[in-house]
This record gives sequence, structure tokens and C-alpha cells, in this order.
Amino acid sequence: MRLHIYEHCPFCTRARLAFGLKDVPVDLSVILEGDAETPIRMIGKKAVPILEKDDGSFMGESLDIVRFVDHLGTPLFDGPADPALDAWIDDAWKPGLKLFIPRFTKGDFAEMATPDAREAYRAREERAFGDLDALMADTPALLAQMQPKLDALAPLLEGRSAIGISDIKLWPVLRSLSIVKGLTFPAPVRAYAEDLSVRGKVPLLFDQAM
Repeated sequence: MRLHIYEHCPFCTRARLAFGLKDVPVDLSVILEGDAETPIRMIGKKAVPILEKDDGSFMGESLDIVRFVDHLGTPLFDGPADPALDAWIDDAWKPGLKLFIPRFTKGDFAEMATPDAREAYRAREERAFGDLDALMADTPALLAQMQPKLDALAPLLEGRSAIGISDIKLWPVLRSLSIVKGLTFPAPVRAYAEDLSVRGKVPLLFDQAM
């Protein structure tokens, strides 16, 4: 199987994490930003991730891919969601976007390997979020908004060992936030993020923090 992704994309990270945690082999293929033809040919729209199955068929939508992978062997993620984690994700998502999206446009990701691809991504996100430089300038206020949310997450993750569908949705948000310089991950949050990074075989982004 082959998984077509953007390296920065949190929705792609859901699928990558599921493959890693299930220890199911998959080849990764990065689609360049600005290349609409490839995903449209596969699933009829410009969206990733896309799973190319062994029979040559294609599947989009991150959670559909997660469920497909999960049922290759004994399911890990088909239990009930964790309402507290899901509520945290909902609360943190919008302010988180304002922090990590402008940094993604400057990051070292294979989908932005050419100047044209990077500019295509920057222009796309600027249409969605407005002036990205202004968002970067607003970092202190956004950090002040996000840090208490990370602090509040710590007791929810203290000693957490079970892995379910809520973790598949939460961890990519934390990975995305790891590119934000100035955010402090409380010890339980950092330990959880690093543990799933190793087990899921997907790197965090602390080394690119800006």
C-alpha cells in the first residue's frame, strides 16, 4: 500500500500514526503543494491523505483510512472516544491553527521542495487565514492563549497508556504545536507526545520550532 501525504498535514499524520501504531507497512509518497492534478485523478478532489490500496483503488478522508488500517488485524481504535480529549481538541484547534499554519509555510517539508510549491502553499493558507506575517507578529498573544490549554491537558494525559480514536485525533494537534517556539509542553504532555512519536514512527517537529 502507498499513502499519499503532505508531511506537515495533521490529517495525514492521523493516517501515518495509525499505520505506525498498528505496525502495518506502507510506502509514503509526498505530493507537491500546488499539484492538484494528482489527487484529483485519484479521488476527484484536491485533498490528502490518500491511501492507494494494493488492488489499485484509492481511499480519501483521514479517519476512513484509520478505520481501514485498524481492521487489518486486531482493532486498536474502535472503542469509545474520550469526551475530555475530544473537547480539548475542539477548544485548542482554532487558536492552534493561527500558531502553526504560518510556521508550516516556512518549514522544511518535502511538499514544499520547490519555490513554486512553497508559494502555492503560502498563497493557499493566506487565502484561508489572512496575513500570515500578521499572525506571526501576534505570537505573544496567541501563546498566552494556548499555554493554559496545554497546561490543562496535562492531567488528562498523566499516566495515559490506552490508545483509542481520540489519541489518533489529539496527537497530530500536539505534533503541529511542536513547531511553535515558546510553547512549553508540560511533562505529561511531552512524555505522551514523544511516546506516541516513537510507537507511531512519526517524528515531532521540535527541531523546526520557530
